[in-house]
This record gives sequence, structure tokens and C-alpha cells, in this order.
Amino acid sequence: MGKSESAMRRDNSAVAAAAPRRHLRALAREYYELTKPRVVSLIVFTAVVGMFLSAPSGLPLVPFLLGTLGIALASASAAAINQILDLRFDIGMIRTSRRPLPIGSVSTRAALLFALIIGVASMVILTLWVNTLTAVLTFISLIGYSIIYTVFLKHATPQNIVIGGAAGAAPPVLGWTAITGHVAPDALLLFLIIFLWTPPHFWALALYREKEYAKVGIPMLPVTHGREFTQLQILLYAILLVAVTIMPFATHMSGWLYLLGVVILDAGFLYYAVRLYRNYSDELARKTFRYSINYLAALFALLLVDHYSLFIREALQSALY
Repeated sequence: MGKSESAMRRDNSAVAAAAPRRHLRALAREYYELTKPRVVSLIVFTAVVGMFLSAPSGLPLVPFLLGTLGIALASASAAAINQILDLRFDIGMIRTSRRPLPIGSVSTRAALLFALIIGVASMVILTLWVNTLTAVLTFISLIGYSIIYTVFLKHATPQNIVIGGAAGAAPPVLGWTAITGHVAPDALLLFLIIFLWTPPHFWALALYREKEYAKVGIPMLPVTHGREFTQLQILLYAILLVAVTIMPFATHMSGWLYLLGVVILDAGFLYYAVRLYRNYSDELARKTFRYSINYLAALFALLLVDHYSLFIREALQSALY
């Protein structure tokens, strides 16, 4: 039996009422993608680990929460500005052609307004409720990535990732200063780890995306110096990274738990780097790139777990003796 006319009108009204909500949800997803959420989540995680490592025990709640929010908003703003400035290149690359700006689901003007709003909000939060040093360093990192790297370095030199990696390596330092108000040697060691991790991580991607970068005229290392040279550079940086990741144990920043875990992680990184150098394939480059992401997340998780295992052990020893 068919629906009555009144029932059909009610159904149509419900559909019409739901349409704006669906549109808003879809638009929110597009803006969310504009912030490069997977990249920003790793950035924020390393910043949060820097916060925890800066304190012997608990963290002050306001600097922790608002510092995390401010760093996250600044990172998201930098990611959005990067996509605005790289739009003509993103359109020509398969990896980036389905982003919100290339497909037109978000306009350039709207994206710029969004980036400015969250960028300003991050500076206000960090300046008023965290500390000035963190706000200044975060601003420098934002400009370093979204402007200096994106506009100049990325298109000027095949060493773009090496030089521009400083901005991407800053989050643990930002997290550290958010809690302590100063930069410590241990924070700089965390910076150095990410700084040396960035080139082999990104060059693995550039290897299997070489033709796309060449097509849009971006001088990534495989484009300018060839595949074999890039494979060698990945191996050399992996060796440097292994040496530096042992330093937290050598400087007593971390303990045996970290050392055991990082030796395993480093062995995996070297395994991929050596295989990539000896017997290249696009699939192996993809696996190396994916491993490098998991490697960094696991390494910082190890630092965090080890830090609190040391704290608990010292607290127990103090209670007993």
C-alpha cells in the first residue's frame, strides 16, 4: 500500500532538513584534510613526548593542554598554507591531486582564511597561556615550513628536505619549552633525531614518486642526482640516525628499556636502507617510507615509556631507602 500524501511530505521534509547537515559534515571533512591530519598527528605526538620528557613526574595541566592545542593549530595552519602555495604543483601530481584544493571542494580564499584564523589562534593561545618563547619558536617553525621551505627551498635545491627539515624537527623542542620555558640539551637531541630522520624518510617517498616530481619541476634529489645517489644518501643518513638515536642512552636521558627497543628499530631501518641500496624497487621504497613513519612514532613512544619506567623505579628506590 502506497504512502499517503502527508507521509510523503514528511519524508521529503526530513530529507531536506538532513541535507544541510550532510553538507556541513562533508565540508568539515574537507577542512580537516586541509590540515594534513596524519602528518600533524605525528608532529603533535612528538611535541607531547617532549613535554613529558621535560618534567621528572607530572605536568602542569594548563601549559600541557593549551600548549598541545597551540602547537597543533600552528601545525595545521602551516599544512594548509603549504597546500595553498603548492596548489599548481599538487594538481599535477597523482599523490596530491585529490586534496581539497585541487578538486575544488574548498576555495583558495576560504582555505587561506581558515589557515590564518587557526594560525592566529595558536599564537594567542601560546602567548597568553603558555609562554612567549614557545610562541616565538612555533611562529618561526610555521613560517619556516609554510613559506621558506614551500616557496623557496623546495624549488631551489635538491637539499630542500635537509635544510627545511629543521622546521619539521622543532615540535619536541616546542613541547619542552611549553612546560619549562627554556631549551635544554635533551630537547635539542630530540630535535636532532627528527632532523636526521627526515631526509631518508622523505627521499624514500621521492624515489617512487620521481616521475611526478620531475613532471612538475620540483628538484627532489632523485630527479637531480639520480636514483643510485639517492639510495646511497638514504643509507648514509640511516647510519647517522642510528648513531644519534643511541645518544639518549649515552647521555643518561633514557635507560636500558629505550636502548633495547631502539636497537631493534634501528636494525629495521638499516635493513630497509641496505636492501634499498642494493636492490631497488618501487615497492621496497614504499615499504621503507611506511616503516620510517612507524619507526619515528615507536621511537618516541619508547622514550616516553622508558622515561616513566625510570621515574617509577627511582620513586620506589627512594621509598625503600
